[in-house]
Amino acid sequence: MLLLTNISQLLTLRGSNSARRGRELDDVGLIEDAAVLCAGGRIVVAGKQREILRHPWIKKHKRKIKEIDCANKTVLPGFVDSHTHLVFAAPRLIDFEKRIAGASYQEISAAGGGIRSSVEGVRKASEAKLADGALKVLDQMLASGTTTVEAKSGYGLNLDAEMKSLRAIRRAAKQWPGAVVPTLLGAHVVPAEFKDKRDDYVRLVCEKMVPEAAKKQLAQFVDIFCEENAFSVEETEEVFAAAEKHGLKTRAHVGQFTACPLESLLNFGPASFDHLDNLLEADLPKLALSNTVATLVPGANYFLGHSRFPDARKLISAGVAVALATDFNPGTSPTSNMQFILSLACTHMKMSPVEAICAATINGAHALLMGDRKGSIEPGKDADMAIFDVNDYREIAYWFGGNNCEMTIANGNVVTG
Repeated sequence: MLLLTNISQLLTLRGSNSARRGRELDDVGLIEDAAVLCAGGRIVVAGKQREILRHPWIKKHKRKIKEIDCANKTVLPGFVDSHTHLVFAAPRLIDFEKRIAGASYQEISAAGGGIRSSVEGVRKASEAKLADGALKVLDQMLASGTTTVEAKSGYGLNLDAEMKSLRAIRRAAKQWPGAVVPTLLGAHVVPAEFKDKRDDYVRLVCEKMVPEAAKKQLAQFVDIFCEENAFSVEETEEVFAAAEKHGLKTRAHVGQFTACPLESLLNFGPASFDHLDNLLEADLPKLALSNTVATLVPGANYFLGHSRFPDARKLISAGVAVALATDFNPGTSPTSNMQFILSLACTHMKMSPVEAICAATINGAHALLMGDRKGSIEPGKDADMAIFDVNDYREIAYWFGGNNCEMTIANGNVVTG
């Protein structure tokens, strides 16, 4: 059992049965002078310290309780990073230098860089090496307050390498105290050997990769990069249909560089559309009426040197559920720190600190269909929390480029600090 006491500010994010929208994003469920009692990896009760200390569990199990004095610091739910690309063999430093010299993402990709440049390394690497690399990043995430992570394949681009990547994710997840949600992203781009046979590659994804990932229980979601020079809306529908047929949930990279119509994809009930830098006006009300979360990843805009960021204010004002994620990957967003993403959301997307925290916790959990377990501090939920050495929760987004997380608790276990 675990008892957190002397919490100056406790952000509970309580009362969210569905992803938050509009003005619902303005409430973090703040309790001052608070305490939290955990048992069996779950939250028992959270509230004012004077009330928690009178809880019958404390009197009954006093000798079994480990107390953590939070010393008037700030506590919030562990971050839920709902979009990452954990499995790769090496950073893309040549791409980095070309971009500094003025080349665009599309130009680098057309020259053989970008996603395709990571393929050879993943195909040659052992499962153990890929798992070790993923675990190293997961530990970095944990140290900065993240306790739940979605992890994609997507740099193997053939059946063997994609399944190896998913096995590497599973292997790393077993060694990590937080929660990892695996996603098959076989449809990231068309690999070089299928350059003139893209229909054959889509069939490979739908008829081989998706069934194999489902059969071996290697993935919970199927993702696809729906974009010019990647996959069309029609191809995305094919991949979504295959996922649905085999009992896997869906999500998609959409609108990073160009807008596309979303209505037919919304019919599949995807958990999230990610990026959404570009969105057709006609799709905004449709997205707002759906349960699909718009997951914004400003780290990619920052690292690509874009002056334009996703229009969070438009999405929030329209009633769309918005989440935030790192998009951790070796080419366009090599950051594992959700605190930095909060800062970008506030400074470049004009989200308030409250909205950003909601988007990075409870809405991230709903983007992974885990809102019943993750993303808030309330009775019955997993005991995932981060203790920040700040006097005011707004400082988490204010101080950028560092790490103010002093301690992380995952599933009731103190794992950093």
